[in-house]
Amino acid sequence: MLRKGDFFLLNNPPSYTLADVLDVPPGKATAFHESENDGEVRIGAKDDEDTYVCCIDFVFEEANASVLSDVLPPVVLVRAGDPRGALLANLSALTVAEMESAGVGRSLVLEHLAQLILVHMLRVHADQTDRPVGWLGALVEDGIGAALRAMHADVGRRWTLDELAATSHMSRSAFAAAFKAKVGTAPLTYLIEWRMSLARDALRSDTRSISELAAATGYESESAFSTAFRRVVGSSPRYFRDEARQQAR
Repeated sequence: MLRKGDFFLLNNPPSYTLADVLDVPPGKATAFHESENDGEVRIGAKDDEDTYVCCIDFVFEEANASVLSDVLPPVVLVRAGDPRGALLANLSALTVAEMESAGVGRSLVLEHLAQLILVHMLRVHADQTDRPVGWLGALVEDGIGAALRAMHADVGRRWTLDELAATSHMSRSAFAAAFKAKVGTAPLTYLIEWRMSLARDALRSDTRSISELAAATGYESESAFSTAFRRVVGSSPRYFRDEARQQAR
């Protein structure tokens, strides 16, 4: 039962129903969306309005989607009275105000507000859960989390297993075993996959040359980067970028 001021995040949701009463047959949402006006859908007369729901869709590239969906439960719920929800309430108010404005850069501001809301929902989930799974759980730990945060902060550094273990204040063997048990993959394999995820995003937005991407992700040469990219993604960086351009047209 949702109450005023609650927030909820649905993870890869199946078909679901939102209703104010349970004894009325639900209608299909597509019928309401046909009357959408600048992102707003109204159900019933304006004078009878008693509920406002602000919805955000988060869409991820298929290859990256499992990174998030695998570590979240079907529903993350933050009650209005939760003190950790105060920032979410502020972000929500800013989002609604921006949706109702016609200011310059509106779409950019909305995109960044949506990202902030997602990050804070993830933080609340990590705080609420005794043992959050995967990399999300590892991030909040002192040991493995320190290595993950270091990799994310300096993805272009040529990390070694010894350096990552030292960052976590663990022996090499203990770190490797703990990292794989918590995150699900070996530390350097995770680093390569993270680099390639960032590379895919950059190639899709076409913001850097391949040689620049190679240097930014810790590879000494474009050929070494291309080999790693092909091994993880299944195609060369140039082919991936060309395909992204074609799909964007």
